[in-house]
Amino acid sequence: MFRVVNFTYLLRYVAILTTGLSILGYMGAEHFMQSDVPIVRLLSVAPWIVLLVVLVITTNTTSRIIWRILKAFNPSLYPDLNGAWEGEITLESGVKIPARAVIRQNLIEAQIDLHTETSKSTTLETTPVIDAGQFKLYYTYRSTPSNVDWSSYTGSTILDVRNSVKKADGKLELSGYYYTDRKTNGRISLQQTSPETDVDVSYY
Repeated sequence: MFRVVNFTYLLRYVAILTTGLSILGYMGAEHFMQSDVPIVRLLSVAPWIVLLVVLVITTNTTSRIIWRILKAFNPSLYPDLNGAWEGEITLESGVKIPARAVIRQNLIEAQIDLHTETSKSTTLETTPVIDAGQFKLYYTYRSTPSNVDWSSYTGSTILDVRNSVKKADGKLELSGYYYTDRKTNGRISLQQTSPETDVDVSYY
């Protein structure tokens, strides 16, 4: 399963980085103490280095910095979808409903909170995919209507990730058809309005 960056490569780089930092830490300790440090001390340093690296790549703030650096060297890397989004949901009847969302994404996973005036949707599964050079986001969700007499339902969609003006700094767009277990379908269309994730997108 694909996760923003190639997971196999990510594990390899983490292993290499951890080993390198552990050796540098060991050499630094020897230099600082002006004496030979038992090699066994290296084993006591390694777990802390692993913890530090894992925290860095799984924390949104630091992972976005890493992401930005990697993107500069590799423009084909999956885009950073973090932020606030606004758009609409078009029902099969043709009725359009305003929608807002916030996406919180790191190098490992993505979470989408999608809200309309009548429901709230939470993420069950997201899978970023690069298919024939095209960015897509497989999204499965559970929606809870604001009307307590209506039951919750699940739905899924394949969202195309597009750059609205074909420029590096252009706004990102998400668009795709959705299908639900209530045998309904429609279309979701969203545009990124802000890179900030600490926002309230709820209607109620």
